[in-house]
Amino acid sequence: MSRPSSPVPFGVHTEPLGPRRSSNGDDASNGGDSEARSSERAPSEVDVQATADATLGGYLRVHERPPAFEGSDGQPYSVSIEIERTPDLVRPFIGYLVFPRWAETGVGIVGHVETTVLWEGTTQAEVAELAGETPLLQVKEHLDRAIEAKAEADRPSEPSPGDPRE
Repeated sequence: MSRPSSPVPFGVHTEPLGPRRSSNGDDASNGGDSEARSSERAPSEVDVQATADATLGGYLRVHERPPAFEGSDGQPYSVSIEIERTPDLVRPFIGYLVFPRWAETGVGIVGHVETTVLWEGTTQAEVAELAGETPLLQVKEHLDRAIEAKAEADRPSEPSPGDPRE
């Protein structure tokens, strides 16, 4: 039995980049029928938030797999919710996101980035629920911030005066 098609996760390209071609072979991105172009508009944030798979938990339930994203670095990522126990007696559970980076061929994981702690709770289920309520648009923002933070951390620092690296 085939499953109904679903929206492509944000930032994932399913068609080659470049000009779109109309059915007659013309470049559809330059001119053409404006009515046809308006029916192909990108979904607005309101449209996206109204779908059953608009949150991280909703996407996992509907599609039975994690969403995939194209990061701000142009690389393909998926996402994982991580929950850990801490010594904090008031809020003993924390949650954050890990974004495995996939090889461009999709064959395997070649790296990852992760967020700082995003959620705290008294139970593992509470933290999982908070994570699941996160809109996918916000998950994408977390990914791009994590990519930026990793790039900044990986940049060589300038030597300070008296540093033996001078």
